[in-house]
Amino acid sequence: MPIGTSCAHCIYFDSPLTSEPTGRGKFVKFYSFEIVIEKEAEDEGYLAYSPTLPGCFSNGKTIEETKRNIREAIELHLASLLDHGQSIPQHERLVHVEELTVGVPE
Repeated sequence: MPIGTSCAHCIYFDSPLTSEPTGRGKFVKFYSFEIVIEKEAEDEGYLAYSPTLPGCFSNGKTIEETKRNIREAIELHLASLLDHGQSIPQHERLVHVEELTVGVPE
């Protein structure tokens, strides 16, 4: 997967932190993660990653495709953490994005 840099947009996967039945007798616990999507510097696509999950990243040709791909990457990353007996990091707000206007003398 190519890695790029440029301007960033912060997107939140907002899901209740509760368990819900799957219909198969199992429960699913939902987690929320901040993700960052950046325009690829030398490509037509986008790069996405979660600051809370180092090493977890994905990409796509559109922002929508990138969001789908990072969701899948996060799901696989979490499954790997659990398979290795590691905890899932939560409540670590590492990203703050806002627009800042700056005046420059002419």
